[in-house]
Amino acid sequence: MTSPAQPTDPAPDSAPGPVPVLGAHDSDEHRGTGDERVRRFWSVRRIPAALLAAVVLGGAGLLLYDVAAVRADRTAMSWRRELADDLATRTLDDAVTLAATALVVLLGLWLLVLACTPGLRKVLPMRRAHPDVRAGLDREAAALALRDRAMEVSGVQSVKVRVGRAKVGVRAVSHFRPLDDVRADVESVLAGGVEELGLARRPALSVRVDRPSKKG
Repeated sequence: MTSPAQPTDPAPDSAPGPVPVLGAHDSDEHRGTGDERVRRFWSVRRIPAALLAAVVLGGAGLLLYDVAAVRADRTAMSWRRELADDLATRTLDDAVTLAATALVVLLGLWLLVLACTPGLRKVLPMRRAHPDVRAGLDREAAALALRDRAMEVSGVQSVKVRVGRAKVGVRAVSHFRPLDDVRADVESVLAGGVEELGLARRPALSVRVDRPSKKG
């Protein structure tokens, strides 16, 4: 007689492993720490680009037309003759030449700054929970959210919030309760509010609480 076949245990590699669940205590690999370096959003700058393109196109077209007219045995435009004569007789240390040179240099530096800086200073980059998704938060929207949180604190009459890239400035007015207690509550509430904004770079918090000004 043959004994019945005994069930064999499945191989360890074939058993399904535990499914990871992302929760509130995930590692920094999945959640931003609030201090990670995330590049800012770049501004398209359509208006400066359009103005520069229009000026260059207009100047190049006018100059090309004048050169073509001269090649066709016609006289050059009066403005180009006067400009050429003026540049031939004006010295380099002339006030008008220096002023025009300084203006051109400043314009060139401004264009270089626009080309090398991201712009969009009103948009704060947020933590990237997914590598293919980028999100930003408007400063005014962030200030409004923090202001609403601060107004929930007992004793706060009015709040002004200014959100910057590295600092959040809060100025509150309290009409009752000790100022130190109100300040501590506002700092506690806004610390959680700043964290919930999900910003890639967590700004520092500065809170100032005063009494209402007496009128008359």
